[in-house]
Amino acid sequence: MPSNDDLTAELCARAARLVVEEGLDYAAAKRRALRDIGPQAGRGATLPPNEQLEDAVREHIALFHADSQPVELAALRQLALRWMDSLTEFRPHLGGAVWRGTATRLSPVLIDLYCDDAKAAEIEFLNRGITFDSHSEPGDEETVLSVEARCPELGETVSVHFIVHDHDELRGALKPDARGQTWRGDAAALRQRLQEGAQGDAR
Repeated sequence: MPSNDDLTAELCARAARLVVEEGLDYAAAKRRALRDIGPQAGRGATLPPNEQLEDAVREHIALFHADSQPVELAALRQLALRWMDSLTEFRPHLGGAVWRGTATRLSPVLIDLYCDDAKAAEIEFLNRGITFDSHSEPGDEETVLSVEARCPELGETVSVHFIVHDHDELRGALKPDARGQTWRGDAAALRQRLQEGAQGDAR
């Protein structure tokens, strides 16, 4: 019978593959991995925290996508930066896998908007003629504006989700994780990461 640690490690590896190969978010990947393991998981398996899963995602990328992933990540970051530069009045901050550096071409772009008026971003999208879907996640108060945006660098369409927050939430959103890494960054921070990536490619 596998130990609890072994089951958690297997869950983590399976979930990481689903994140990279199928573009699932962390929560969905963990649930699917637990389902795939089936009864042998029993009650002993502990779902890995997001930081542990992120480590496994990085390992999977290094093993199977080391050549393609950095190019795809840079393309998604360029796309995110263009949107952020066009929405400066809403204090955009990039989050998710594109910010954390684990994104592939299957990953959505997640941009947090911090607004004085919850409806302001939606009105701005309408005024600009941007086609979007508006919805709220179950149990969540934030509105999500979803856009299908063309990414020239990838030659395909990418899902960009704008999560609308109250302006007062910005300070708390900038707190780092348990390892001191930021969960999101503004346009200036994103430019720095793109520059660092380009310098790394040149070496």
